[in-house]
Amino acid sequence: MSDIPFQQRVQDWLMACFTEEICRDRVQRNHRFLEEALELVQSLGCTASEAHQLVDYVFGRPVGEPTQELGGAIITLHALASADNMDVAAAAETELVRVWTMIDKIRAKQDGKPKHSPLPPSSTMK
Repeated sequence: MSDIPFQQRVQDWLMACFTEEICRDRVQRNHRFLEEALELVQSLGCTASEAHQLVDYVFGRPVGEPTQELGGAIITLHALASADNMDVAAAAETELVRVWTMIDKIRAKQDGKPKHSPLPPSSTMK
């Protein structure tokens, strides 16, 4: 494992893979985080109906404070991983190594994405 903090190593990968504009695009980062979170819970058995119910529940409540919500997301991720006997740090390290090998494929996917849409293009990347 590296002495460089994980978040910095992710930032280094982002900057190697994308333009600074894409790296700093909060809307796009929001959409990609939500997509990955949905893929995780789908892989663990969450249904589309359950996800839609939770979307309605969350968006029917007041907007939270970003730093507190980040902390909650991280705590909840670790709790989910513990319930499923997964190692968050090991999974993250493995995925970061994998995506470093896929920069060209990820760039091509990015280039084919509709502008200003939360939806990625159809892809067999995963």
